[in-house]
Amino acid sequence: MTEFLAVDAGTIAYEVAGDGPLVVLAHGMGDSRAAYRFVTPELIAAGYRVAAVDLRGTGESSAQWPSYSRTDIAGDLIAVIRHLGGPAVLVGHSISGGAATIAAARAPELLTGIVELAPFTRAQTVKLSDLKSGAYRKGALMLARTMMGSAGQWLRYLEHAYPGTRPADWAARQAQIEAMVREPGRMKALQGMLKASPADAGAQLGNVRCPALIIQGSLDPDWADPRAEGEAIVAALPAGLGRLEIIEGAGHYPHAQYPGETARLVLAFLRANARA
Repeated sequence: MTEFLAVDAGTIAYEVAGDGPLVVLAHGMGDSRAAYRFVTPELIAAGYRVAAVDLRGTGESSAQWPSYSRTDIAGDLIAVIRHLGGPAVLVGHSISGGAATIAAARAPELLTGIVELAPFTRAQTVKLSDLKSGAYRKGALMLARTMMGSAGQWLRYLEHAYPGTRPADWAARQAQIEAMVREPGRMKALQGMLKASPADAGAQLGNVRCPALIIQGSLDPDWADPRAEGEAIVAALPAGLGRLEIIEGAGHYPHAQYPGETARLVLAFLRANARA
């Protein structure tokens, strides 16, 4: 059942199920909390209270906001965790991975750990050698066209971001996402997230005080070298706090492509770091 939390500039939608230590799930841009539809049941069955959140501008949350930065998203997630009684382990995908970094730095009393799935947590610099990757070039072009307002290019990007294995409900989920981004204000939110620099998250990596698990897909086309990006994030965290795991064959959405493997990694992290 959807619940709503009013924050400064709008309303954040979320749903909670299960009992036990709190785990908050935050999805990536142009998506909704349904992104975790395969992982959530496994976390609940393992004894966790799971809150899946719709980011500002997505799902059932308010469509129109003044801005869509990682700092903004972190503030919303902190408000949800505080409202639900914290502390929590925060799981963030893509843009929400960066937001998880900021939330951990800003509210250390509320977070006992963070998991970042395919995170955009650092300012990106494109090297000439990166352009040798055809998958990287193709994805970057689709995202650039999406930034100009093309919902069709976003759907094509999603096809590109799921190399190989796709969920059994792929067609239905694509139709849901298309319907969402065509709602008034939703495309503007997606554009705002695409334009938001991850520099605010990168600046906070050194201020994180809780353990962090970084999960990358080996075939994620958003980076020419996904492993190198994950290693750079771990290196920027305080020594000993970060760990990198690679899911072979996964693209930018490991939690939907390989939910069993993703859940296994997350549950191992939760057993070590979640607490009521």
